[in-house]
Amino acid sequence: MHEETQLFYTFTSPNIIHMASRRNFLKQGSTALAAMAIPAFSNKISLAEISAALKSKSNHSAENLAGDEDFWAMIREAYTVSPNIINLNNGGVSPQPQHVQEMQWKYIQMSNEAPSYYMWRILDQGREPLRQKLADLAGCSAEELAINRNATEALDTVIFGLPMKAGDEVILTKQDYPNMINAWKQREKRDGIKLVWLNLDLPQENDDYFVDQFAGAVTDKTRIVHVTHMINWMGQIQPIRKIADAVKKKNQNIEVLSDSAHTFAHFDYKIPDLGCDYWGTSLHKWLCAPFGTGLLWVKKEKIAGLYPLFANDNPASDDIRKFEAQGTRSFPAEEAIGYAVDFHNAIGSDRKEGRLRYLKNYWTGKVKDIPKVKIHTSLKDQYSCAICGVSVVGTEPVELDTFFFNRYKIHTVAINWENIHCVRVTPNVYTSLKELDKLVAAISDAAKNGVK
Repeated sequence: MHEETQLFYTFTSPNIIHMASRRNFLKQGSTALAAMAIPAFSNKISLAEISAALKSKSNHSAENLAGDEDFWAMIREAYTVSPNIINLNNGGVSPQPQHVQEMQWKYIQMSNEAPSYYMWRILDQGREPLRQKLADLAGCSAEELAINRNATEALDTVIFGLPMKAGDEVILTKQDYPNMINAWKQREKRDGIKLVWLNLDLPQENDDYFVDQFAGAVTDKTRIVHVTHMINWMGQIQPIRKIADAVKKKNQNIEVLSDSAHTFAHFDYKIPDLGCDYWGTSLHKWLCAPFGTGLLWVKKEKIAGLYPLFANDNPASDDIRKFEAQGTRSFPAEEAIGYAVDFHNAIGSDRKEGRLRYLKNYWTGKVKDIPKVKIHTSLKDQYSCAICGVSVVGTEPVELDTFFFNRYKIHTVAINWENIHCVRVTPNVYTSLKELDKLVAAISDAAKNGVK
């Protein structure tokens, strides 16, 4: 029996843990509560220690630091990830550093002392400093950022908030995220707009391919172009700026919406440089912020003309805060975002990007020439970062995904969407090379011996 099934922990504060035997714990509550026991946190790496380590390596470039295993082993210690499961599905949602978890728990406790007082009069006052901190990271004005709960909410605000009429055209692709496709289909059904579908052949390593696809679909009725910055199924990065410039050159009335759910805090860029008009992301992916946190960016001059998803008293306002009329929300999760930003900044956007690409290149470099193994993602920096798809000829993605977990305890995700069929592999900064060596062994095993 593993130790974690014998010992249970309760908290009296974020930093104080009481340990009890299983027998005593069950005396205090039901079996159901025992199953929900909060796992232990330990004193791990602090931001000060990370900063000190980086200072000692100030002469190291991001590229050189990417392969410094001692440094990244220290970063791993800031997380509370399972030692028994190798999590390579960070593309879905990423874990939070320990300190982010602790601060959210602290704010939960505070809120429960006097909810309406601490939530509305204390924690809510932290939203403006947080907005500025996120704006600094995003390279934009704080007056263009609204704090939402995920990329779906942010993008739905645009999809349902744009004034459109029957016959207006929207260009999108069959490889876009399902929530966004369904939102546009609902708008089509409700308002009679026309959806113009592209079917991308991926992976691609030619900007002109994407530009030609989108620009070639533009007509005088095109109202908006929806572009997925990084295609979640297999990590293809699309050249948003070139696409935006090309479609607007053909029709100056076109606006561009960027689904950047998988790119913010993943690789280094500034929102205004994308040339889009609207942008949305999830913060619980690559920023490693609390679950259920997201961000909406609207170009300043576009705010007044966009209706909010949740109504307020002045839907035509040019104040970005009109998109935050969500009613009661998770104040603890929202306030803990700031600590995730601090952790990200302590590492540095360029160093983080370098490490993520290093990890992807490490494992793909070891398997790409194995017979029957196919890589579904470009290995060029311009077109990919951490996310990568892999398959074994003659093996269904769900079979390979199941094999990885049952035989090697590696958690990935099977992808079967339109013309994309692979297993998506997504490491994060806490992933070790030893874990990726195990992935390499699993892929080699599947290719040589099969998965049955």
